[in-house]
Amino acid sequence: MNTAPTPSHLAWLSSLTPAGPRPASSDAGPGPTDLGCGRLSAAWEVLSQVLDPEVPAVSLVELGIVRDLRETADGLEVVLTPTYSGCPATEAIEQSVREALARFGEITVTMRRAPAWTTDWITEEGREKLRRYGIAPPGPVDADQGVPVRVVRRREAIACPRCGSARTEQLSAFGSTACKSLYRCLACREPFEHFKPI
Repeated sequence: MNTAPTPSHLAWLSSLTPAGPRPASSDAGPGPTDLGCGRLSAAWEVLSQVLDPEVPAVSLVELGIVRDLRETADGLEVVLTPTYSGCPATEAIEQSVREALARFGEITVTMRRAPAWTTDWITEEGREKLRRYGIAPPGPVDADQGVPVRVVRRREAIACPRCGSARTEQLSAFGSTACKSLYRCLACREPFEHFKPI
């Protein structure tokens, strides 16, 4: 059933997906979609509960890693974009997605590395969850300017996710994972990680 959705239906459907536009399917024609009939909506709901293995405070959907979800003849295809191409959690993420969606039939996971993941794909809710978890979320990235990965200290202040102070210092360009750096707040003296903007 491929009927045109109403504007209110589209608003409801977009509320189930990550903030910002999702990339269109790479297929030339329209693929099978449920447009709210239940199956894909239920699968999106399940995916919104799958937590990132390295930062278990946010879901894969909130991080913007889940880029697309399509029905196939035997089940579902999930399109994932890892946070970076060498991310060691990629296999664990793929396995978590397969296990979570197993009731939907055969699950095909496609890794799409282009366009590359950007921290702009993290939802506002995901940013707030990072902050509550003790990780300073990244700021927005200007697509025209880009952000170089630096090994030297940043000059801009990163606010402490615990007390909010901008009096912080970078301790290491790399935290527990390559996508984060380690900081210390000079006001409350607590260490924290900062999700690097890319």
